[in-house]
Amino acid sequence: MHTIPRSALILGLAGLIPFLWGTATVLSVDLSSWGQTNLGARFIGPYVQLFYGAVILSFMSGVLWGFATKATGQMATAGYALSVIPALWAFFMTGRGPTTAAMNLIVGFLGLLLLDWHFWRLGLAPPWWMHLRGLLTAIVIVSLLPLVF
Repeated sequence: MHTIPRSALILGLAGLIPFLWGTATVLSVDLSSWGQTNLGARFIGPYVQLFYGAVILSFMSGVLWGFATKATGQMATAGYALSVIPALWAFFMTGRGPTTAAMNLIVGFLGLLLLDWHFWRLGLAPPWWMHLRGLLTAIVIVSLLPLVF
């Protein structure tokens, strides 16, 4: 087992805060009211989760693009093409209502995990990559489930 670097783990877990905060405000009326009063409607419930989820899928496209730069020839070309899929998915699939958008984000994050695995299997991602990505993806998906059900 490859150890995830401490900084990557801490920053990855910190990146979950908007997802977890959104879930908390979906599940707690009191917390949602507090958030709306003190932070504004954009930073509670499904709004923060859906917007941030689209941002993170786009960010991860950039990460995959970086992995593709380690390849050459047709493998690099395929890597660049694959790397834009999460951002395009977020752009086209999150504009519907919150339930559909949340379901599409879940599918997007599962698809991203497959792309992560692909780049990792090619040796373009660090050895510890899938340990980090599996953990973060699981938490993101669980945090989005209250929007779907």
